Amino acid sequence: MSKITAAITAVGAYVPEYVLTNEILETMVETNDEWITTRTGIKERRILKDPDKGTSFLGIKAAEDLINKSGIEPSEIDMVIMATATPDLPVASTAAYVATQIGATNAFSYDLQAACSSFLYGMSTASAYVASGKYKKVLLIGADKMSSIIDYTDRTTCIIFGDGGGAVLFEPNEEGLGLQDEFLRSDGIGRDFLRIEAGGSLMPASEETVANKKHYVFQDGKTVFKFAVSNMADVSERIMQRNNLSHDDVSWLVAHQANKRIIDATARRMGLDDSKVLMNIARYGNTTSATLPLLLSDFEKQFKKGDNLIFAAFGGGFTWGSIYLKWAYNA
Repeated sequence: MSKITAAITAVGAYVPEYVLTNEILETMVETNDEWITTRTGIKERRILKDPDKGTSFLGIKAAEDLINKSGIEPSEIDMVIMATATPDLPVASTAAYVATQIGATNAFSYDLQAACSSFLYGMSTASAYVASGKYKKVLLIGADKMSSIIDYTDRTTCIIFGDGGGAVLFEPNEEGLGLQDEFLRSDGIGRDFLRIEAGGSLMPASEETVANKKHYVFQDGKTVFKFAVSNMADVSERIMQRNNLSHDDVSWLVAHQANKRIIDATARRMGLDDSKVLMNIARYGNTTSATLPLLLSDFEKQFKKGDNLIFAAFGGGFTWGSIYLKWAYNA
């Protein structure tokens, strides 16, 4: 019997309609288009403006896009993993709500939080469930409403983040396609440099925490940049070495869209030509858990069956890693 691997068989995505451009940001904080573009590569980002809609809305819309494109019956989905750093509510699972709303009535579901590495870690988790033989269809959604945790008077963070959602379906494969290898890491030193200080058990919400803006993202940009550049490049290079892949063997780099300079540094370390580096950061900014599936959706038509994709991400915690996956279909 052939070994079962877990392959991506369908992709979906959603971004909100409202476009927050660099020019608009110039009217909000002391910054300018040239400064933002030079340092991050970002030109615009999408924002979910409706205060009555949360991350679940983004996830539902991305999942519905996948369902409509693939023709899958939602009741056939065995499991829903929601990769997100911005769940709708504390305690109540966003994944459970999303699964019910899309009609995945036979699925069990849960949230997975590893900051910007959430979707990458979710790929590892989803594929393990499929490869075990116990589950046939695992829906992995990556979505974040980052605008809900960003201080739009803080120019160090408000220029970076946007809102969006993406989804992929993992199914069994006996052709040797799908997830091949992974190299995942974490280091708790990261909580000092990228965090939301209040709202958890360590510092519960109070009038003081709200007044002092402690429920917004804080980032020590220089430190995070340094760690991200070295670690994302390191794991991507190591996964190539471990699988005897040369730069010619790699079809595409699917990297977390946090900063163009980080992506460029990772590609250089891997010896990749720019034509193999997927990038949509200019249009969406950093959508956290949604960056990787949004890339897959935007570039799906360029992928060929058997293509070697290297995924890489870095996030708060710190969390980071790389995954080697063989693409399973021609769009």
